[in-house]
Amino acid sequence: VQLQASGGGLVQPGGSLRLSCATSGSSFSLNAVAWYRQAPGKEREFVAMITSGGRTNYADSVKGRFTGSRDNAKNTGYLQMNSLKPEDTAVYYCKVGLAWGQGTLVTVSS
Repeated sequence: VQLQASGGGLVQPGGSLRLSCATSGSSFSLNAVAWYRQAPGKEREFVAMITSGGRTNYADSVKGRFTGSRDNAKNTGYLQMNSLKPEDTAVYYCKVGLAWGQGTLVTVSS
């Protein structure tokens, strides 16, 4: 299984970004999609998860601002990030089942 995360970039505080996690695996629909992030000098932390059934779970720090979703027909997971804050700056990683994608950098700065 290969994962390709994309959608990161530089955004001003209060702005939005949508991350995508595309996979080549045929078992995408059977697996949860999880998002993690790692800020400079900090450990990787959980951000959000979308179960195979579409249920979502979020870290307290992003509740109400981030929304996870998935499109099983496209084998792709998404993380819509709104009202971004400087403390959201990090490399964001997606995980499908046991497979990790490479990170995509999100920088929130004015």
